[in-house]
Amino acid sequence: MTQENTPDINLEARRKRLIYRSNYRGFKEADILLGGFAAKFVPDMQADDLTELEALLEENDHNIYAWITKSAPLPAQFDTPLFARLQNYRP
Repeated sequence: MTQENTPDINLEARRKRLIYRSNYRGFKEADILLGGFAAKFVPDMQADDLTELEALLEENDHNIYAWITKSAPLPAQFDTPLFARLQNYRP
């Protein structure tokens, strides 16, 4: 196994990518919430939480923001402890 393919390197690359994606969403309110959350929590996340956050970031920014602010119903697939942490996060 090369150094680039070790599990720790792959996790670190995923973390960096998620922090970047969370900060540059194109919707300022989502950038602030998701970017701040990612900067604080992603460095310590394990693979399962990273996978969950990657799936969330595939969703529309306005939907994510509405779910965070509870102005729209949260889909069942995102009703998780990770999303609860995101809803409780204050930048």
